[in-house]
Amino acid sequence: MTLTAPNPAAPQPDTPDEPRALKRSAGLADQLFRGLARGSGGIVLVIMLLVGTFLTFRAWEALRVAGWSFVTTSAWEPDSKNFGIAAVLTGTVLIGLVAISVAVPLAMGTALFITEYAPRRIRRTMVSLIDLMAAVPSVVYGLWGAFFFQSHVVGLSRWIATYFSWIPLFRVDGAQADDPLAPLTVYTSSTFIAGIVVALMVMPITCSVMRETFSQAPPGEREGAYALGATRWGVIRSVVLPFGRGGAIGGTMLGLGRALGETIAVYMIISPVFVIQPHILENGTNSVSSLIALRYGSAGTFGMSALMAAGLALFLMTLVVNFIASSIVARSRSGAGTEV
Repeated sequence: MTLTAPNPAAPQPDTPDEPRALKRSAGLADQLFRGLARGSGGIVLVIMLLVGTFLTFRAWEALRVAGWSFVTTSAWEPDSKNFGIAAVLTGTVLIGLVAISVAVPLAMGTALFITEYAPRRIRRTMVSLIDLMAAVPSVVYGLWGAFFFQSHVVGLSRWIATYFSWIPLFRVDGAQADDPLAPLTVYTSSTFIAGIVVALMVMPITCSVMRETFSQAPPGEREGAYALGATRWGVIRSVVLPFGRGGAIGGTMLGLGRALGETIAVYMIISPVFVIQPHILENGTNSVSSLIALRYGSAGTFGMSALMAAGLALFLMTLVVNFIASSIVARSRSGAGTEV
């Protein structure tokens, strides 16, 4: 009979297992970066909270007088206590939708051309030119749209109104489609023209977001698609676009947020009216930002409170748009649905 000595290193059955405490010591650089990041995020939230509080405080007098009619009234007569944002809010939304309808296809096509088709020698030049468009002041776009672009696009507005007037959105009251000598002033200063000019302003930032997202599509999935016999369009459709879905949505909502708040260019192009104008090709429209720019200099104490209430409505609307965008991007983040 052979006796074996007990192994002192072997765990004893009666000894309870205790997890070893792990200590993580962050370096000075990590601690500084963490503090800077948290501080920056907190400062942004505090600033937004202060802006909302300031607008609410200044607008409270007008909101208390108008009540819920502030959202349903089209007229803007603060001195007679008859004012609301129904007309300007409708115009703001329509201008933003027209701008996004034009800017998103243009931005996506440009981003795909730069990332997938453009030769390398001209790719950097195109990126620089598009980024330069975002640096052009809005007043320059307004001057160009009011004195050059408007006179060249009224023909397109007339053609759309002539052949698509059966769609209520494209109907123009008072238009004489059968008379070639009819004046074209009925088509000027419209939601359509303002929306196209705003689209050129928001296209660069939308294109930049999409371009960065498309350029980060996984090269392994690209090569796998090509190895299976996919064409370049097949790779774009099955790899690039699904991977960049979140970035495309984020860029679209970012452009929409700027389109809703654009002031100077829209103010220089439109002919302000305080009635709900659902016909985008017809003369006359309005927006919240243009209303503030138009009435700020002549507003009294109560009128200024009414303008602050309009600004508060625009502030809340952009917050809702950004919140919806973040929710959509979180559900369809880039790369979540790619498949070859």
